[in-house]
Amino acid sequence: MANGLPDPPRGLLTADAARSLVDSVDAFLFDCDGVIWKGDKLIEGVPEAMELLRKLGKKLVFVTNNSRKSRRQYSKKFKSLGLEVTEEEIFTSSFAAAMFLKLNHFPPEKKVYVVGEDGILEELKLAGFECLGGPEDGNKNIKLEADFYFEHDISVGAVVVGLDQYFNYYKMQYARICISENPGCLFIATNRDPTGHMTSAQEWPGAGTMVAAVSCSVQKEPIVVGKPSSFLMDFLLKSVTIPSTKFWIVMNSLLFQLLQLQSGNLKDVHGR
Repeated sequence: MANGLPDPPRGLLTADAARSLVDSVDAFLFDCDGVIWKGDKLIEGVPEAMELLRKLGKKLVFVTNNSRKSRRQYSKKFKSLGLEVTEEEIFTSSFAAAMFLKLNHFPPEKKVYVVGEDGILEELKLAGFECLGGPEDGNKNIKLEADFYFEHDISVGAVVVGLDQYFNYYKMQYARICISENPGCLFIATNRDPTGHMTSAQEWPGAGTMVAAVSCSVQKEPIVVGKPSSFLMDFLLKSVTIPSTKFWIVMNSLLFQLLQLQSGNLKDVHGR
């Protein structure tokens, strides 16, 4: 899928068509889960394709809706897989949530409640925001007794919901009551993906399942900051100065077959 460029033909992508595509694009925006890796397993052909594109002077950007890690943590993951990728080349939905609040002048005296993991907490703290919730609330329980009153922090001005393997009833209630009872409290979703490649073996429920639970409980739609939101794309294009008509968003592993361009033996590449 390209912005301002025709989609490559389905079926057969010839070497000449592949060369023309690469030549016409200044930057490649890669999805990560299911494209660069599945879980912690690198997809075959990725290192060679990245090396080729860098040699050709192309700008590489890595965009992921998986909010479990921060940009710093993802840079370490790339390195552990043998890929040199800087934090500045990585855009996560956790980072997008922090930047959304910062660019919209979220009041410094307000706190953020996080239904999510360390990636969101780290990015919010780096942006200067005070956070509550996260993994530590995954161990908290409540008792639905007749006189039970759920206490919450009235200074929470935003709730950010992302992928959370520690999601529970306590977190859902904390998010619900902040959004419903704290005046002006923002409801932000990192993304609404129903599933994701959390492991190399199979797909798992995505952040969209947690977002749907909170959204249903408050009867309100969230502000989505990850893919495919206009906020993330506008922020990304401004941050890395990519001409809006000269980038290609890579959503599957087809591009990695372009490593054949490295040799003189150019073969046809089969597309989707």
